[in-house]
Amino acid sequence: MTYPLVVTRRMTDHPADSHTLERYEATSGYEQARRALTMTRDELVEEIKTSGLLGRGGAAFSAGLKWSFLAPARPSYLVINGDESEPGTFKDRQLLERDPHQMLEGVIITAIANEVHHAFIYIRGEYPKPARRVQTAVDEAYARGYLGKGIFGSDYDLEVTVHLGAGAYICGEETALINSLEGLRGEPRLKPPYFPAAKGLYMQPTIVNNVETVSNLPHILAMGSEEFIEIGHPLDTGTFMISISGHVNKPGNYELPHGLTWRHLIYDIAGGVPGGREIKAIVPGGASAPWFIPEIHLEDQITKDVCAEAGSMLGSGAVIVMDETTCMVRAAERIVRFFAHESCGQCTPCREGTTWMEMILRRIEEGQGRAVDLDLLLDVSDGISVGLAWPPKMTTICPLGPSAVSPVLALRDYFRDEVDEHVKMAGCPLKKVEAHA
Repeated sequence: MTYPLVVTRRMTDHPADSHTLERYEATSGYEQARRALTMTRDELVEEIKTSGLLGRGGAAFSAGLKWSFLAPARPSYLVINGDESEPGTFKDRQLLERDPHQMLEGVIITAIANEVHHAFIYIRGEYPKPARRVQTAVDEAYARGYLGKGIFGSDYDLEVTVHLGAGAYICGEETALINSLEGLRGEPRLKPPYFPAAKGLYMQPTIVNNVETVSNLPHILAMGSEEFIEIGHPLDTGTFMISISGHVNKPGNYELPHGLTWRHLIYDIAGGVPGGREIKAIVPGGASAPWFIPEIHLEDQITKDVCAEAGSMLGSGAVIVMDETTCMVRAAERIVRFFAHESCGQCTPCREGTTWMEMILRRIEEGQGRAVDLDLLLDVSDGISVGLAWPPKMTTICPLGPSAVSPVLALRDYFRDEVDEHVKMAGCPLKKVEAHA
């Protein structure tokens, strides 16, 4: 079965040169940016709001509604979040590298809709090739008069700056990203009062949108909001990109409509599990998301609401599949170690708690675990995410700390026997099997 393509259509039809300006303009590129100049702010905001487009960066908040919150003070700014650092996520990389002009046209439309005259594209520092492709696209757009003074021959000015991050995961959080752009430490700001739409970059109203989100905008204007709604799920319109990895035969990026089941995604689209092995767990939305297990969730629909009702989130669209050969204690320790390393250190519960969680999990995995360690782990986790519920009741400014708790809750709810076995056998049972193989 095939599904309609929106943001990956050009790179699918013209894989050799989809990144070039010539190919982009030959396939109706920049027509909608020109059209946006003839529309009012209210018309543009209402069109995107009606389309039901949700942010594709993780929060899944209405893009049009977000625009409508922009405070009236000027100047206003636009920041494109291309700091794709969530483990398991690699969709924005493909969009930046293989169709940068599509994203850039979305930047222009967003800027016009929000009366922005300076936009910033913030790209993950470990993405040198995508960054070069985007900078080339920006340079080409300036040369054609699509950026700079009087874009497309109008009286509208728009400057665009490409900025590379320094490799900090926390800068994927919008206020930490803004701090980084200002030359400050990449640390999140308190909300309130620092909601970007009111007090963002340089303390001015700022819209922060994800790469995939703005890449949809030229298509929504071209096809109209009604058609965009029809190609997706009634509550999650349009298509979305899923990065699926781990124990599947065909890992990669797939552009799909919402509403499919996890079974269909893993077995029919991603080719199933190697060797016909059984699925043990699914991470549905990047390392931050609470885990699913096949016995309960395999037939669930992939939508924001169904995922939330099941106690997790679709997040950035990163799906990680773990089969029966996976040590769940080891998997949890790897994820917690990542968050402990990436904590900016601003909030004590996160700075101290994630480090203790990592040490406890490593102790269990290395054969020095005690019977009380899982309860101790849960006690430390409760100090970061009070009540150990989802969505988390946070003791921190941003969700990084509570995100580290997600794999621990999976151990508590689904894999406690594996923790007990690690303690009883003084080490990982799978490692012992591997040693004797």
